[in-house]
Amino acid sequence: MNCLRVGTGPTLVLVHGFLSGLTYWEKQFELFSTRFDVVAFDLPGYGGKAHEVGLDSVEGFADFVLAKLDALGIDCFHLIGHSMGGMIAQEVAIKAADRVAGLVLYATGPMGALPGRFEPIKESIRRAETEGTAQVASDTVKTWFSDGDEDPDYFEGMELANRVSTQTYINGLKAMDGWSSVDRLSQIKAKTLVLWPDSDRSYMWEQEETLWRNIGDTNLAVIPQAAHNAHLEKSPIFNLLVLDFLTSEKVKARRLAITG
Repeated sequence: MNCLRVGTGPTLVLVHGFLSGLTYWEKQFELFSTRFDVVAFDLPGYGGKAHEVGLDSVEGFADFVLAKLDALGIDCFHLIGHSMGGMIAQEVAIKAADRVAGLVLYATGPMGALPGRFEPIKESIRRAETEGTAQVASDTVKTWFSDGDEDPDYFEGMELANRVSTQTYINGLKAMDGWSSVDRLSQIKAKTLVLWPDSDRSYMWEQEETLWRNIGDTNLAVIPQAAHNAHLEKSPIFNLLVLDFLTSEKVKARRLAITG
């Protein structure tokens, strides 16, 4: 199953990140579907589509998302993007500015080279090319949880990461490394929430502050004592923040302005 659609209400699209898949949202589906028409799908090369070779550009992933939504007949939507998925979500919100009502940019940033990451992207690419992905993927996924490989969700995260081919792994890193939205953030029209776990080792505060200060209509929320996958390790807090934002009067007004 490469696409899940559940619930009723305004459409909410969930875009997963690097080495992940739609099942990464399992702690959000039940609650979010009580308020929204929730849509999630595996990106090419990941999850149930790991047999495909992943794309090597954020723009290409954004085009994939928009084509998928067009095929589903979805015009106006809310959008959440996590990590690399947050980069894709920014690109979607720029390409289709008049279709995105509420935007949640979670544990992500506008600088694809990921300054301050636990290890430079080019070093991860070098390791993947010379050693394969087993160890470098494990080193990466460990940083996504406060308790590393002792977190109960680590093993499912590794199961998804281990599906990803070496070429998809390299392509994903190259897609991020060659991308930036810093000079285009003002083109995002959606009401936006920047959501940052304060112990994230992939996206430092510089990234979040740049989003917060350069997108026109933006709020900021910080989840304390949480790492990159806060939606898993602190799901009640994450879910409450997202629902509170997406059901706010300003986001409702933005959606009504789009839909007429």
